[in-house]
Amino acid sequence: MAGSTPVTGVADRGRGRGRLYDNITETVGNTPCVKISDAMCPPGRTIYAKCEYFNPMSSVKDRLACAIIEDGEKSGKLKPGDTVVEATSGNTGIAVAMLCAQRGYKCVICMAEPFSIERRKLMRFLGAKVIITPKSGKGTGMVAKAKELAEKHGWFLCRQFENEANAEFHYKTTGQEILADFEGKRLDYFVLGYGTGGTFSGAGKAIKEKRPDVKIALGEPEAAPLVASGTKSERNADGSASSSHPAFKAHPIQGWTPDFIPKIMEDGISSTSYDEYIPIPGPAAIEMSQMLAKTQGIFTGISGGASMYAAIEMAKKAEEGSVLVAMLADTGERYLSTPLFESIQADMNDEELEISKSTPSFQLS
Repeated sequence: MAGSTPVTGVADRGRGRGRLYDNITETVGNTPCVKISDAMCPPGRTIYAKCEYFNPMSSVKDRLACAIIEDGEKSGKLKPGDTVVEATSGNTGIAVAMLCAQRGYKCVICMAEPFSIERRKLMRFLGAKVIITPKSGKGTGMVAKAKELAEKHGWFLCRQFENEANAEFHYKTTGQEILADFEGKRLDYFVLGYGTGGTFSGAGKAIKEKRPDVKIALGEPEAAPLVASGTKSERNADGSASSSHPAFKAHPIQGWTPDFIPKIMEDGISSTSYDEYIPIPGPAAIEMSQMLAKTQGIFTGISGGASMYAAIEMAKKAEEGSVLVAMLADTGERYLSTPLFESIQADMNDEELEISKSTPSFQLS
């Protein structure tokens, strides 16, 4: 709390949280900012990772799901017994499935074919029905399918890419958490990419309001420079994208940069903008995620690797003493069937076999 003696190291181990929770959704948020060691951080700079995998469903999208479901309930658009439908690359669907399970709603998720198998299984494990849309339809295809199903059956459509409750929740939580954690401390850069643009628009606005000196560094896949192109997405009357963006090409950073610029992101650029731009090669994002695991013990997905790549590149250009915080959106466990784990084998390699044979007992034949 403000004015209290700051806790450092492991001094707060064993304290507990000082409260009990009525349900799992109350645990969303208040994720930690963790310092990156010199094994990765450029000399003379300091990088922190805001680890969103501390949320109950292990991703930043738990915030989005709370925002949209709670707002739907307050407005009366979402009623007991309703079915909730949404299009997602996976993390939003998992988070929405959690909310629906806890609240007692039925849940239907539309997801494009290329996204990881484990995401489908997690949503189904939480009780959701998962509708797979063709790869050729890209993100716009899965969004169109969700909208079609909602109109046909009278279901509640989350509209994560246009729903203002998304950015507002990040304004009230993510942004305020960062401000609180860095109160009285130096902070020069807020580094992130975008999926819906909720974190960028909401947290970015909150940080800029209180600390206008903090620069926003935006990362985008090198293969899909939608924002950098300067071309806006074409839209339907409800704000949803009507077609695939001409600058989009397939990239491995799942959850980032769909084949359109979300309305929330576009609005955030207009109102808050960004100060720095970092294009991120897909292989570099994968490599950075692997480095975070092997040198920091931080287990995040490809988008987390992309954010850290952007932070490190930004740190290299920043003045000495600069402090950066980067968003790590989710856990690496969402990527077991993706290129992130392509080099990781289940069987023992030669070095492991040699270790096994160094003592005589319990060796595989």
